[in-house]
Amino acid sequence: MKAHGPIITKVIFATGILLCMSGWISSPLALILGFVSTLFLGQPFERFIHGGIQYLLKISVVGLGFGMFLIETLKTGREGLNLTILTIASTLILGWFLAKFLKIEKHLGHLISSGTSICGGSAIAAVSPVIHAKPKTISVSLGVVFLLNSLALFIFPAIGHYFHMTQHQFGMWAAVAIHDTSSVVGTAVDYGEEALRVATTVKLARTLWIIPVSVLSMFLFKSKDGKIKIPWFILFFIGAILLNSYLPLPDTLTRGITDLSKRLLIVTLFLVGSTLSIKDIKQTGFKPFVLGVSLWVFISVASLMFILY
Repeated sequence: MKAHGPIITKVIFATGILLCMSGWISSPLALILGFVSTLFLGQPFERFIHGGIQYLLKISVVGLGFGMFLIETLKTGREGLNLTILTIASTLILGWFLAKFLKIEKHLGHLISSGTSICGGSAIAAVSPVIHAKPKTISVSLGVVFLLNSLALFIFPAIGHYFHMTQHQFGMWAAVAIHDTSSVVGTAVDYGEEALRVATTVKLARTLWIIPVSVLSMFLFKSKDGKIKIPWFILFFIGAILLNSYLPLPDTLTRGITDLSKRLLIVTLFLVGSTLSIKDIKQTGFKPFVLGVSLWVFISVASLMFILY
């Protein structure tokens, strides 16, 4: 019976992926399914899961570009620019002071602040080699960010409907206040088509701020040999928008690509859910979690007020 255990686990895990691909599963449910699957059965593809999440997310985002047009994308990007600059700067400054107040190690405080202000795991992955962060510091900061990302999938749509936010407003808010790109698009995809377009555009424009924040981190931590990771996949996303804007592509083709991309995003969230564990949540500790929640509440409330009023 034990010999068949790993095979059964793989079959159940693959079934979960197929369910997410079917289009019948919502973003929050996909996340819960991934978490429950790993909680009771373990993670059968642990070696490949993190790489799989990154590749699937990038492919999905590029595919969504085939549902957008250049003029409206530029307009949306310009609209979110002031809010982006304001929230990134204020969150990083507040994070610096809060980390000192809570007596959190400065590398850990900076990674949580960077992840909250820009784009979650991607920002942490880009900034950590620049400041020479230790593996434990990276895992704790990722644990805080991923946990809050997961909560956002449930909380944000409810708040959006409570305040009667338009799809445009909700897309802007999700892009600014939710950490990871996967959770941003996962939250927006259930809110509506326009919300998804706005959220994706503003979030990817925000992701480019990884570069100046990495350079700033280099000076703050007096690091001269840190390597900065540039999110090159954004160029492919822009390329997809240009192709859709200026080539006579059939509607059935572009609709098919964007529909497939949305389904791949649901699969990505299933995989993200499968990386969460109660053990990791316990190991995160109290103070880093307080810092992460404080910054998240700040950026969420401040951007919500800015967008609504």
